[in-house]
Amino acid sequence: MPESLRIGELAARAGRGVHAIRWYEAQGLIPGVVRDRAGRRVYSELHLSWLDLMDRLRRTGMSIAGMREYTALVKQGRSTLRQRQELLAAHRARVEETLADWTAALQLIDSKIDFYGEWLATGKQPALPKPPRRSVAAPKRKAPRPPKAR
Repeated sequence: MPESLRIGELAARAGRGVHAIRWYEAQGLIPGVVRDRAGRRVYSELHLSWLDLMDRLRRTGMSIAGMREYTALVKQGRSTLRQRQELLAAHRARVEETLADWTAALQLIDSKIDFYGEWLATGKQPALPKPPRRSVAAPKRKAPRPPKAR
């Protein structure tokens, strides 16, 4: 039988406050929470894993609405497996695009750090590096979102 956790234990193990856990639950972002006879919430190890997923989705830019949508699909069961997969695949594509943008920005920052390092080491301003060529492309569009489950 899975270990039962009270909200304080879950909060401590998840590295979040009790109020944050209650907020997630109020937002419909924690499925399967049951209450004991005294009305206290009872959580399991699965909730700990779920909170980690929600945290990672949020940190990678998924909106609260998107997280609610995903959670609602999970609550509906097996019939939504494909929709869940598509939702996460679309989110992954957005994360990859963001990583590519951030990698390019980091390379530019690194080149500026090197530029100043050379200037400090030699006492002479180095030649300015040529900016990287940017391809002229159509404006970026967000990956299409899968249709909402009905």
